[in-house]
Amino acid sequence: MSDEQLLVIFDGTCGFCTWCVRWLRRRDHAGRVLALPSQAPGLAERQGLTQADVDHAAWAIEPGGRRFRGAAAVNRALAELPGPWKRLAGLYRLPPVRWAEDAAYIAVARSRPWLSSLTRTAPECDEPGIDCAQAAP
Repeated sequence: MSDEQLLVIFDGTCGFCTWCVRWLRRRDHAGRVLALPSQAPGLAERQGLTQADVDHAAWAIEPGGRRFRGAAAVNRALAELPGPWKRLAGLYRLPPVRWAEDAAYIAVARSRPWLSSLTRTAPECDEPGIDCAQAAP
């Protein structure tokens, strides 16, 4: 991880989460985001997060340590992408948009198993060479 990258922590055992992170990586041509599975040994603890924190939401952590959870994390990651994504992420600052996105994030998080079956994406922790030693069975 470089000192200038935004760290995104996501559930590497979730196919939908992996699908979203792959979408993000394909658009991050400048390498401004480093997305790692929450199951990577010691990752959560090094960032001052508990296992419960990372089990319930995605996180984005700026190089200076500022943390974002859930929909705020998604928008913070989008703000690193070129094109319209930064402007779209900026809408999150508007309270009605933020409230709607926070509610949508909760609904999506609850639907991850179903969404994973729709994307047909293998979870990142199932990929060879990915360190997910703490992955749940």
